[in-house]
Amino acid sequence: MYRLYCRIYQSTYRIVSRLLPWRQPILLQGENSLSKLPKLISSKGIDHVLIVTDKGIVSLGLMDSLLAGLKEEQIEFIIYDRTIPNPTIENIEEALDMYKKHGANGIIAFGGGSPMDCAKGVGARIARPEKSIPQMKGQLKIRKKTPPLFAVPTTAGTGSEGTVVAVVTNSETHEKYAINDLVLIPDYAVLDPLLTINLPPHITSTTGMDALTHAIEAYIGRSNTKETAEYCRRAVKIIYENLYEAYSNGTNMTARTNMQEAAYLAGVAFTRAYVGYVHAIAHTLGGFYAVPHGLANAIILPYVLEYYGDSATEKLAELADLVRLSNSTDTIAEKAESFISSIKDLNAKMNIPNKISGIVESDIPLMVERALKEANPLYPVPKILSRNDLFTLYQLIKE
Repeated sequence: MYRLYCRIYQSTYRIVSRLLPWRQPILLQGENSLSKLPKLISSKGIDHVLIVTDKGIVSLGLMDSLLAGLKEEQIEFIIYDRTIPNPTIENIEEALDMYKKHGANGIIAFGGGSPMDCAKGVGARIARPEKSIPQMKGQLKIRKKTPPLFAVPTTAGTGSEGTVVAVVTNSETHEKYAINDLVLIPDYAVLDPLLTINLPPHITSTTGMDALTHAIEAYIGRSNTKETAEYCRRAVKIIYENLYEAYSNGTNMTARTNMQEAAYLAGVAFTRAYVGYVHAIAHTLGGFYAVPHGLANAIILPYVLEYYGDSATEKLAELADLVRLSNSTDTIAEKAESFISSIKDLNAKMNIPNKISGIVESDIPLMVERALKEANPLYPVPKILSRNDLFTLYQLIKE
């Protein structure tokens, strides 16, 4: 009965979802596209922006040209640079306070997924000042206009520049959860590959695997549209053709450009088609141990795909054909196995471990409950897993 309830919930949500006013951000793309952003902001009548970023971005000087352009356009700005990986409610409230005190009327999210999540959280709080962040957890709890949001990703992974999601961590309870609402989709996104050219190899690899996880989980789920399925296929193909090159030769501008496109496509796909148990488990590891999200996804992904068994075989076989891993004589099961093996091989080539260290056995029961609550009944996964299934998966992934 429990599995039937989950499937009925997912089917209902899938029908409702197709009636919602989905949109995509307007894109500025290509080398030096960041230089166009100040003039765009000015043209929208915005004269004071909050920039949400982190100290690493500031120290690297990645924003210098943007700040010069804002000054040239006489746009005042205030910088919140205290965002941490797996951003917290405190991060959002601190940035919100700066937004209010300085009379901002627009937000720039500059960085990886964490600054974007934080910036979206600020927007949510401005739209719904009577609600706390925990009160907006879940689906469609905002439903009011947020300030204009300009997303500038400096990694090729999260796809947050195209999604409805803000992922937040409660630092007191170690719970990591999502706020989902169409109003959180950024209004504009800047895909400038020059911002990713100096990414360290380990960030390139794990954020790239994050994008691959988005594309695969969305593709094998049950809520795809023709459009999202095509986005998933394109993203997977691009990642297989470009991620290792971007990892091993970080100055390859073509590979960097392609990876940005793949991350964006995967983000747009999963924001409509959703993810699965890989993300549900990864979020608990981020909340409890601050494991970087992309790293967690990369390690967990092959374990979950194997655990799905026959329920995901056909879709995984299609992906194996797509990236030319299979022979014409292979069975569907053999093709699926080849695809999962290729993920393990890619991880190994990029020095990503195959287990997660530091998991405390006594934490697992609570993490199981939180992962189960996140995934069921919402995520349209190939196979509904039980509490015991998730407990087994945690045992498989821990070192």
